[in-house]
Formats: sequence, structure tokens, C-alpha cells
Amino acid sequence: MKKGFYGLRGKELSLVTIALMCMVIIMLTWEKTPLLNTFPPPQTRLQLSPDRGRLVSISPLEQQGHTGEHVPVFEDRNIVNNQEARGPFSHGYSNEEDTVSSQNKACNYAKGKWVVDEEQPSYSGFGCKQWLSGMWACRLTQRTDFSYEKLRWQPNNCEMERFKGSEFLKRMQDKTLAFVGDSLGRQQFQSMMCMVTGGKEEQHFVDVGEEYGLVLAPGDTRPNGWAYRFPSTNTTILYYWSASLCDVEPLDEKDQNTDYAMHLDRPPAFLQQYINKFDVLVLNTGHHWNRGKLKANRWVMHVDGKPNNDRKLAMIWSAKNFTIYSIVNWVNSQLPKYPGLKAFYRSISPRHFVGGDWNTGGSCDNTRPMSIGKEVLQDESSDESAAGAVKGTGVKILDITALSQLRDEAHISKYSITAKAGVQDCLHWCLPGVPDTWNEILFAQI
Repeated sequence: MKKGFYGLRGKELSLVTIALMCMVIIMLTWEKTPLLNTFPPPQTRLQLSPDRGRLVSISPLEQQGHTGEHVPVFEDRNIVNNQEARGPFSHGYSNEEDTVSSQNKACNYAKGKWVVDEEQPSYSGFGCKQWLSGMWACRLTQRTDFSYEKLRWQPNNCEMERFKGSEFLKRMQDKTLAFVGDSLGRQQFQSMMCMVTGGKEEQHFVDVGEEYGLVLAPGDTRPNGWAYRFPSTNTTILYYWSASLCDVEPLDEKDQNTDYAMHLDRPPAFLQQYINKFDVLVLNTGHHWNRGKLKANRWVMHVDGKPNNDRKLAMIWSAKNFTIYSIVNWVNSQLPKYPGLKAFYRSISPRHFVGGDWNTGGSCDNTRPMSIGKEVLQDESSDESAAGAVKGTGVKILDITALSQLRDEAHISKYSITAKAGVQDCLHWCLPGVPDTWNEILFAQI
């Protein structure tokens, strides 16, 4: 009998051909059939344009790029949630479920657009020197364009009342508002102080920092926070610095060069001690979660009271997500004890560095408002970690990520009074500015 190609008989050649065809069909089916695909799903992130790192797509249907990949909104990948990280630590997160529930229950303040409003801002960057750090008051710098001050956030399909300091104090009579977080939380705190007073010199207030242990320790240049009370309504507003939102304690109190235990599964000692005094609590963390910060602060990750040995948890994004879920779950466990407490976790504030990072020539020189876009159409939060952590709890999300992403012109930028050549601040915001909107949304929700 004659042989075919390479010595194969006709029958054998037919079998080989059939086998190859089956392999091709299986590979095509693998790609098209989700049930056969056992790989983990891709990360869900904001879609950026490839040239400037700007948000160009805010619709859920438009978040898929032409490559089918999702691009992180932050240059620092540690700041973006990885979907695999949520498995051991979370309840999971369903966009469809939260979209339906948010539409049925309350206004989605994160969905809307920026509009020009000549009544903005509610205070002057020249005048609010009593509360506002000079490094964040862009009116006191060499910046000459202030059109960013004239924008106001307008949610879709619902009204957001204009912030009035007197109304805020009335609503918060005999109550305490506490901001706990990093320097972006401090910006929100200073913004609130300026908004409540209208940026005018306020004589009728009391420094009550001692009641919360917020005093200047020997050797420190500033306390860990501030607390002020307005006697007219007995309203207290305070801020406590906790960049990581977990408990940090020295390993050896007698050694000035000691490392610090960073207890990922414990809330800050300040919160444990004073949460019973709070009526509104706003938490945030995010940008300190990088290797450089941990090394500079000599922070060593601990879990269950001992150094962490879990390699997966040792990854920055994993540790950050674990901590966010941990703090939210702890606060949620406290709500039955303090039924009057309203707790919020504020989603991450976006950075806008282009062409590098803060120390490698990154910049944010744009001064034209709404050059990226003016509207947020998506229903779900762009900060998956924050949204996933609060899901199923009594802690609410203060969702400011996507609306702030549109405001790349409103950062300190090159006008920082402490900036070095080639160093721009594309993380912190000019005040008055975007953090005022965060407080307007907070005001609407309390």
C-alpha cells in the first residue's frame, strides 16, 4: 500500500488531520466560552488615554480599550485594586446589584457633571488663613488662572443643596465630625473649616485638641491632628492623621531608631479610644501604600500580633486592600453600639502626574477646566477596593474618585511654594477647590 506524506498511510493521515481540527475547535471554544476559561478575571479599572494618562471613558460600556485590557488610573499600580486580592478579604462586589440598590434607595451623588457656577467658591483663598495651610492656598502662590474655582458638581437626577455653614452647624448641633486619614483627609478637614466659617476670621471657637489627645508631643513639629468646637451649636470638627488606617506602634519604645509594627488587622488606637465620641466619621487611605513610604517610616507589616509571613499579603496592593476591608469591618462592628454614628469611607483621590512621577519630572500643567471631560456616566465606583469593602455593611462610601479624575487642572502643580525645580504636586489640590465638593456631597448625605 502506498504511503502518504512523510511515510504516513492514508488512514493515519486522516486521523492526524481530524486531531488537528479538534485542537483548533477546542482553542477557539476556550477563547469564546467563559465556562471553559478557568483563569481569573481581569482587573476593573478606569480607562485612560495612552498619551497623557487622562480619563477618556466614563461609561461602563466604554471602559474596555481596543486591546481588551484595562489600564490603571494611577501610575503607582499599588494604589489600584487587584480583583484577586478581594477573594480572602471581602464580600465580593457586584456592579449590577449596587447599581440597582443605589438607584432605588438614594441619589447617586457620584454620577453627574461639572458646571460653571459664578457663586463659587464659598470662601476665599486669600482670606481663610486661620484654617488653610499656605502651601495649599493657590491664591497666595504665583498661579494666575483661577477658573478652576468656578466649577460646581451637579449630580444627575437629584438636587444637591448648596453648602451653608450655618445650616451645617445647625444640622451638626451637639455632634462631632471626625476626619481620619492621610494628607488628603487633612485637605478635606481644612476645606470643611473654611466652608463652615465662610473663610472669615472666626473668634467664637474653642481648641479642644486635649480632649482627644491631639497635643504637640516633645520633639514634634505639629500634633497628630486638630479638634475645634463651635460653642454656638456645640459642634466639633476634628482631624486625626493616620496615613495607613491601621494601628502603628513602636517595636521598642526606648529606641529612637526602632521599627514600627504596622498592624494590618487593627484599627488605629485613636479610633478605638474615641469612636464613642463621634457622630460622623470619614475615613480615607491610599497614597502612602508604597514601598518607599513603608521603608522611610520603618513600618513592618504585622497580622495577628506578629510579623506577617504570608507572601501574598506582603504585596502592597494586597496589604492595602486587606487593611481597608479590616477597618471597614471593624467600624461596621461598632455601629450597633453607637446607633447614631454615620460612618463613611472616602474613595481614593486621583493623581494626575504626566510624563513621570512626583520625583521623576511628572507634571500637571493644564489650567483649562473640563479639558478631560465634564461628566461621569458610570453607576459603579471607580475605586473597587472602597466599593467592595463597604458592600453589605452599614458604612457608606463617599465616592469622589471619578468626578475628581476629571479635574486635572485643579492641583497645586508647579505653583507649590515649597517645590524644587522639576518637582510638581499633582496629588494635592488647590483650596478652595475639589475637596470642597467632597464636603458638599458629605453634607448632602448627613
